[in-house]
Amino acid sequence: MSTDDTAAQDVALDLRATPVELTRQLVDIPSPSHHEAAIADAVEAALRQQAPQLEVLRFNNNVLARTTLGLDSRVILAGHLDTVPIADNVPSTWMEEDGQRVLHGCGTVDMKSGDAVFLSTVVELLDRGQLTRDVTLIMYEGEEVASQYNGLGHISEHHPEWLRGDVAILGEPSGGVIEAGCQGTIRLKVTAHGVRAHSARAWMGRNAMHVLSPVIARIAAYEPQRITIDGCEYREGINIVKCESFVATNTIPDEAWLFVNYRFAPNKSVEDAMAHLLEVLDLGDTQRHGADFSVEVDDAVGGALPGLAQPAAAELVAATGGNFRAKYGWTDVSRFSALGIPAVNFGPGDPALCHKRDERCPVTMIEDVAATLRTYLSS
Repeated sequence: MSTDDTAAQDVALDLRATPVELTRQLVDIPSPSHHEAAIADAVEAALRQQAPQLEVLRFNNNVLARTTLGLDSRVILAGHLDTVPIADNVPSTWMEEDGQRVLHGCGTVDMKSGDAVFLSTVVELLDRGQLTRDVTLIMYEGEEVASQYNGLGHISEHHPEWLRGDVAILGEPSGGVIEAGCQGTIRLKVTAHGVRAHSARAWMGRNAMHVLSPVIARIAAYEPQRITIDGCEYREGINIVKCESFVATNTIPDEAWLFVNYRFAPNKSVEDAMAHLLEVLDLGDTQRHGADFSVEVDDAVGGALPGLAQPAAAELVAATGGNFRAKYGWTDVSRFSALGIPAVNFGPGDPALCHKRDERCPVTMIEDVAATLRTYLSS
């Protein structure tokens, strides 16, 4: 057992606490990726002891719970339990910022405040007998690391029956506004090959960075599209995110490479997006890895259509006062979209504060998101 797990193994959660207080309790259980056992133990124990109406399943460090009330629709509430590595920001602390009370600590934004809202709201409405929709809670591990560790992916493979519903809400920080769907992403490593030589005899070599420079120029000149789907405007982009070439200060480099990242609207398939990106790069027949360039696919995942026209999703939009926008970054809503379930991101916290040392969330934002979810699940 890790030090983080040991420190938190005896912590008890109070699911009937306010969403703000429950956020504090969750933040104070350290749970960086690959160390989610203690927080999963605490969530599982709390659900079994404090919400006996729920069917609960523990699968690895994922905790799943659902109602079986036979209601007309089912809403999936999904949130990851892991955080990025702690940066001297656990346990949580209270702050005052612009006259507001703010909770500071790792996970306050991404995304233990969202988890707390889901857990406390479901238990509150169960106690009051006010749920008008069946609910499935998915608290999962391994979101902040490589997809092979993603608990939601493992659940989809081994327990797909738990991922059936009419709409899914992912508690990712969205500033309390619905962020619908998500864009897809492709990351390619493009390598230019040259011939090494002494820089005093440059004509005897071929500078790989010079070979790569026209590709850099094409990317820099690219004009990205704006695509509107279900009233959400997605802004695409093709950008170099890393570029390297070096041997020595007196040497012509024989290799230069870059990572190029394409963020594309969810109306494109990965295959269509890849074809467009390769057209922009204009590398020639890269599939045969010619003398000048080679290409490696570092990452390629599709986006998620917003699905706001679906009745269950439209009702959620109405509960928020009709406020919504497109999600630019990739999130696990894509996994639900692949299952044919409309999904949105909706949670407290400013996404610009994710993963920061000074990660923090205003109390009022947690309370407002909880109030909206309470209205949606009971109306």
